[in-house]
Amino acid sequence: MRQFAVIGLGRFGYSVAETLIRKGAEVLAIDRDEEKVQKISDIATFAVAMDATDEKGLKSIGIQNVDVAVVSIGEDIESSVLAVMILKELGVKEIVAKAITDLHARILVNLGVSKVIFPEREMGRRLANSLVMPTVHDFIQLSEEYSIAEIPAPKEFQGKSLKEIGIRARYNMNVLAIRRKVPTIEDEGETSYREETIISPSADDKIEAGDVLVVLGENRKFQKLSKLI
Repeated sequence: MRQFAVIGLGRFGYSVAETLIRKGAEVLAIDRDEEKVQKISDIATFAVAMDATDEKGLKSIGIQNVDVAVVSIGEDIESSVLAVMILKELGVKEIVAKAITDLHARILVNLGVSKVIFPEREMGRRLANSLVMPTVHDFIQLSEEYSIAEIPAPKEFQGKSLKEIGIRARYNMNVLAIRRKVPTIEDEGETSYREETIISPSADDKIEAGDVLVVLGENRKFQKLSKLI
C-alpha cells in the first residue's frame, strides 16, 4: 500500500485523508490549525500541526518518503505554491494539488505537479447536472463532450438484454457496468441484500428491476436517456 501525505485539512483535504485511511492507506495529515489536526489524529497514521512552507519541518517528519502528496491548502495561493516547490525539491515524485483559480492552476502545472484539481468547480458541475437530471445518481464529466453517469435502469429496459435494448445504437452510449442488489438468505432465515457489480457486461446480459447502469456517453445524450426513467 502506498503512503500518502495530505497537506491542508479543510473539508476537501479531510475528506481525501479520511477516504484514504478507510481504504487502509498510511496517511500523514498536516495542517497549521491544531484543531483540525486533533480532529483527524485518532484515525490518521500520523497527524501534525505545522506550516506547510516550513521545509525543515516537513523534512523532519519524513514527508520526502511518501509516494503521493496531496496539497489541499485553501485560499492561500502563496502557501500552496511554496508547499509544492518544497515537495518537489525534497523529491516527492507524485503531487496532486488543489487549485483556486486558472492562474493558480497554470502555476502548479509549470511547477510540475502530477495533477491539478478544482473540487469546488467539479462539485458545481455535479450539482448543476443533478438539478437538470434529477433521476441520474452520479455524473462525472470527463470532458466537454463525454461523461460517465450512474442511471437507474428505465422500466422499458427491464427483462431485456443489452443487445435487445440497443443502447449503443439508439443513444451512442456504452454500458460499462451493471450494479444490482442480490437477495441472500441469512442463517436466521431473514433476507438481506448484497451489491453485485457486473463489469463490462456482454450483449446477452439482461437488465433486471432495480439495476443501476454505469454508462459512458455524450453529455447531450444523457438528458434524453434520463427522460425514460
